[in-house]
Amino acid sequence: MRAPALFTAAGSLLLTTLAAAPAGGAPAAPGAAELHGTAVAAARAGTAGVRFGACPAVEDLPDGVQCGTVSVPLDYARPDGRQIKLTVSRVRATHKDPHNSKRRVPRQGALVYNPGGPGGSGMYFPLVGALPEWKRLASAYDLVGYAPRGVGRSAPLSCTDPKQYLKAPTQAPAHPSQSYKKERIAQAKAYARGCAKRAGAALRYYTSLNNARDLDVLRAALGERKLTFVGASYGTYFGALYATLFPSHVRRMVFDAAVNPDPEQVWYRNNLDQSAAFEERWADFREWVARHDDVYGLGDTAEEVLRSYEKAAARLAAQPAGGKVGPGELQGAFLSAGYYDDYWPHRAQALSAYLKGDPKPLIQQAGPHQEAAKEAENSNAVYTAVECNDASWPTDWKVWDRDNTRLARVAPFETWDNVWMNLPCAYWLAPRQQALDVRTGPGELPPTLILAAERDAAAPYAGALELHRRLSGSVLVTERDAGTHGIAGGPNPCVNGYLDAYLLEGRLPERRAACAPRPEPGPKPKGSSRKATVGPAR
Repeated sequence: MRAPALFTAAGSLLLTTLAAAPAGGAPAAPGAAELHGTAVAAARAGTAGVRFGACPAVEDLPDGVQCGTVSVPLDYARPDGRQIKLTVSRVRATHKDPHNSKRRVPRQGALVYNPGGPGGSGMYFPLVGALPEWKRLASAYDLVGYAPRGVGRSAPLSCTDPKQYLKAPTQAPAHPSQSYKKERIAQAKAYARGCAKRAGAALRYYTSLNNARDLDVLRAALGERKLTFVGASYGTYFGALYATLFPSHVRRMVFDAAVNPDPEQVWYRNNLDQSAAFEERWADFREWVARHDDVYGLGDTAEEVLRSYEKAAARLAAQPAGGKVGPGELQGAFLSAGYYDDYWPHRAQALSAYLKGDPKPLIQQAGPHQEAAKEAENSNAVYTAVECNDASWPTDWKVWDRDNTRLARVAPFETWDNVWMNLPCAYWLAPRQQALDVRTGPGELPPTLILAAERDAAAPYAGALELHRRLSGSVLVTERDAGTHGIAGGPNPCVNGYLDAYLLEGRLPERRAACAPRPEPGPKPKGSSRKATVGPAR
């Protein structure tokens, strides 16, 4: 599932198609041809640079943002073969110290950002420079975003008709019947066939390893001898691949909401871990709602709030709200509350209003937005292709059914939805890669910064611990008792202090540091005019 796709392995999880590892159990290193191809492409990009200019209207970016493109090989083993273009956005360093208007801040280079996914676009990233939490970084760095291969206008990938992608209403059984499972298996097979048909031979080249190689070409095109990078969620995974492949090309790297890079976790077991973690975060949300029963009236215990939610789901199954919000849309809206606690007041208010006879807030927050169908389908196609290509997945439905039936007994909220999200990987028609063993030894990589919220469900905390263990010299900063997915540049000044000190001055604590949690959100008063819509939860 999007943001990465993760979890703690419940019992013995079998990867039936795992390729045999070489002697000693270590995965094979990437081929010399791809490494040579990356060097060729980077040298070419360094000469060509990026011709920045006005952004096309389709990007919907303000005049202050510049756009350009970078050419990369579709297949790095053939660097002179077919090329694809990645779209890039930039806002130049302001040189303005937000705390001292008379001081001119020297430029430190380009700060490249990836928001995660797979399938997320960073084209909007340069706009964060206007936010107070980012102004110090914006003074010293050109803020650079880009759309990875397959995303947006970067050799866009599609697996199905966007008009069919956001079909609604849908169901979301926590314990699906055999007939429902057969229906979803058929859909997964059809989706996998659609990806293969629409992408053709190019499908196999949408991988995390190629995303890491693309990042090195982008670095060269920007004129940067070494890379300064912030990756969030899935961006931490291919950022870690980059650090393993090109450690001497790293200047500074931030891993925000780190994905577990253990090859045995990527990606099937990571998804199991994620489903288990979402159950805990779902409980956090319900406990918060219960503490504000005087505002929402959904129950004064987490169990009572759950009964209110289940009552709404049953009612929506019988009669979808507005004809388009069923149990599946309800679950999707509340899943986003597991990612970001900013959603908590709005989701609680919408559920409360619906049960009291007003479906409008729920329709507004949970209903599919057809104007976004093309973007959503594209994002999902890239997500699926990258994760299915990256590693081996069970190809026997019995393995999926066994593992997730077991997990759903203790974590029913997200388990089966996560299965349906990833099940095309069981029937994938492109070759699988073997996951790279992310690892750097002492002195190979400059010090890096890992940021993690202790109760993050989309990227469970164990992943940050594992990445910290594998990247020698890394430092882990933990936001205690917090669960928002991605904490860099957010409302926690302690976290931002470590971020700024590292990116602006290269300063890090010894090996570990902790920050108190951000304040939890307050309840949304009845009648508040502020609206929230479903964010990119996967």
